[in-house]
Amino acid sequence: MSTQDRLQRFLFDGAPVRGAVVRLDGAWQQVLARRSYPPALKKIVGEMMAAAELMAANLKFDGALILQLHGAGALKLAVVECNNDRTIRATAKWDEGISDGASIQSLLGVHGRFVVTLEPRVDKAQTWQGIVALEGDSIGEMLENYMLRSEQLETRLILASSDETAAGMLLQKLPEGHGDPEGWERIQVLGATLRADELLSLPAEDVLHRLFHEETVRVFDQETVSFACNCSRERVGDMLKMLGGQEVGEVLLEQGSVEIVCDYCNQHYVYDEDDANRLFDYDVVAAAREARH
Repeated sequence: MSTQDRLQRFLFDGAPVRGAVVRLDGAWQQVLARRSYPPALKKIVGEMMAAAELMAANLKFDGALILQLHGAGALKLAVVECNNDRTIRATAKWDEGISDGASIQSLLGVHGRFVVTLEPRVDKAQTWQGIVALEGDSIGEMLENYMLRSEQLETRLILASSDETAAGMLLQKLPEGHGDPEGWERIQVLGATLRADELLSLPAEDVLHRLFHEETVRVFDQETVSFACNCSRERVGDMLKMLGGQEVGEVLLEQGSVEIVCDYCNQHYVYDEDDANRLFDYDVVAAAREARH
């Protein structure tokens, strides 16, 4: 794994601002190795990955932050899941023929949706969802508007992705009483000078020095980010149980086996008749055959 797969959180002593810088090289390459994304969609997925890590940076809970785009246009689905252990995965589904300069709105169509989900791992804890308005020309602008409206947090998200790297920087205004009240405007102006090529090529410490060398910046320990998928044979089995023995038996009658492929990591899970019978504790093929007569 690349040493650049890192998240760096920081805080200004003289301004009411906290922030984070993330750079994903190895994790991003793991995602790209599993799908051949069109350039316009590759940019969107890379920026969603960086944004998810940045938004999760200051969350303190056992679970996942999930960003999802749902569309009825050429882009059907784009999902990024970022866990509290700094593992991340992503996938997308789309139709062919996406032009290089296509906008997010045009790709999603008139009924497109952008959803933020917090999914706790704790038993009985409730999943929370928020709807992001499709206002803005980029993932960053849409999430900035969402954070201001839903959380009353002034936020700046600078995101970029290339064939090698996905990266981003978050700046967020803290409540009054921390540092110079005028500091937020000053830090925003400095942050806006960050170029995409710098964000994609420089380590976090160089980015912070380049932008804020005249400020007092307190940096926290860097955190490692990595690609990981939590799919498993047990989870697939649970999904098949939800599908039902009748349906699984029908597939076995027609195809001889049930094959499930994980959208995130391309892992193949194959269930034959014996596997299915053990899963449901009865002969699903015999039951399906009997139901046909």
